[in-house]
Amino acid sequence: MKTPRPDISALAAAAGVPGAKAAAAAPEAPARLLVKVCGMRDEAALAGVAALGPDFLGFIFAPKSPRFVGEVLAPELVRALPPTIWKVGVFVNETTANILAAAQRFGLAAVQLHGQESPAQCEELNEAGLLVLKAFSVGEAVDFDALLPYVPFCDYFLFDTKGAAPGGNGAVFNWNLLQSYNLPVPYFLAGGLGLEHAAELAALRLPGLAGVDLNSGFETAPGMKDANRLAQMLTQLRSGAPTL
Repeated sequence: MKTPRPDISALAAAAGVPGAKAAAAAPEAPARLLVKVCGMRDEAALAGVAALGPDFLGFIFAPKSPRFVGEVLAPELVRALPPTIWKVGVFVNETTANILAAAQRFGLAAVQLHGQESPAQCEELNEAGLLVLKAFSVGEAVDFDALLPYVPFCDYFLFDTKGAAPGGNGAVFNWNLLQSYNLPVPYFLAGGLGLEHAAELAALRLPGLAGVDLNSGFETAPGMKDANRLAQMLTQLRSGAPTL
């Protein structure tokens, strides 16, 4: 049985960004950046961050990650989050069956694929009713042609800094590499983003940019988010972005 797919149009409208299938070229810059806070696994931190009202909260289901949810976080706590927050499960080279089982258990509405997942698997998850974010590592260049097979099946892309781990390497890549982006899938920036980047991100205008992914730059320990620093970041991102 398919999981009922949430309506992405409300989320897109909130930021002024069309959905992945709504544009024939790279979407225009959003009225404000969507904010995803990833790597949640502590109950107290989860409550504090959720109270800030981010657009997405990410939960990592990759066993090798220091932010692996495992049995640390009770599924009912995730399911009880406000419906205005998209609950995202982050997976690395996991089977579709296991992803769908985790989505059902934790009430996930979206998945972020951070490994070498195929376009076919993205299609399976899309057809199951999940919002699909596909992550790609960025080094010295971006091969946009390699992304083309994923376009029909992904709602968002996520560009992260290439490093030893699939994600969470805590380094910023050269955002100017995305100046020539011309695909119809909006994307998130990830990789070492911190409070020191707030003003630059709020003013950033890149084709297709929809949001930012915040993780290690706001931690006191892996999975332990500093809600005060995140509150400052969200305030700057949401008040500093000019109205289009």
